[in-house]
Amino acid sequence: MDPTLLKEREAFKKRALAQPAVEKKRKAEDKSSGHKFKKRSKPTPKPKDEPAVSHFNYKSSAGSSQYKFGVLAKIVKHMKVRHQRGDTYPLTIDEILDETAQLDVGHKLKLWLTTEALANNPKIEVLDGNTYAFKPKYNITTRKSLIKLLNKHDQRGLGGILFEDVEESLPHVEKALKLLGDQIIIITRPIDKKKVLYYNDKSYLFTVDEDFQKLWRSVPVDGTDERKIEEYLEKQGISSMQDVGGKTVIAQKRKKGGSRKKGNFKKLNDHLEGILQDYSQP
Repeated sequence: MDPTLLKEREAFKKRALAQPAVEKKRKAEDKSSGHKFKKRSKPTPKPKDEPAVSHFNYKSSAGSSQYKFGVLAKIVKHMKVRHQRGDTYPLTIDEILDETAQLDVGHKLKLWLTTEALANNPKIEVLDGNTYAFKPKYNITTRKSLIKLLNKHDQRGLGGILFEDVEESLPHVEKALKLLGDQIIIITRPIDKKKVLYYNDKSYLFTVDEDFQKLWRSVPVDGTDERKIEEYLEKQGISSMQDVGGKTVIAQKRKKGGSRKKGNFKKLNDHLEGILQDYSQP
């Protein structure tokens, strides 16, 4: 090889090494190998474990007192309604739960109903140890038994019977009252607007002679005080009823306050006596 060419070649290498150069090899490699290496995708986060669905049945829980007494109230109400429509035969606990659509109650609640709740309820009567019936206030099932009960109350001086108690005890009470007619007197109490049934004793219905009526009406009692009437009856040997009306409260008169005594006040302008003049008079 020509020695001049070798010298030029060595000189060229030296110049090339002395000249700084930017390395773009990495970028070129990335472009060339882009189809080979793919970007790693971010790992998809795993869904958190969902809280396990509780299969706790509050109906079967013995600690839910509100639910327990709700079941009991529904049973008592149902037994009352069926008694009022004439279904007075007893039922077992399973039949009661079936008619009230409460067959999903737990064993503990069922045991509580049979041993405590229904057995101690004043409106439920236990028959034969395992059957239950509604227990009304009065044992009346017919119109005749109602008349007999009202007559007994009247003879003993007990007065009437509340309509709501009769409605609870006698099936189809509205129909029975219509058939009884004037044998019963119904009065509405002004205090609470409740209806009261009384026996209409027709033996008290008699005509009073007009002479007695005139004598009764001729006695003037309009302006007479009750105390004077009582004194007059005592003089005639007739005792009057005691503690019938409310006691009259005598209003106490308020004591008038005494006149205040004038206090002796010291004069603070004694040193000006003889100097001050009164200009009030013209």
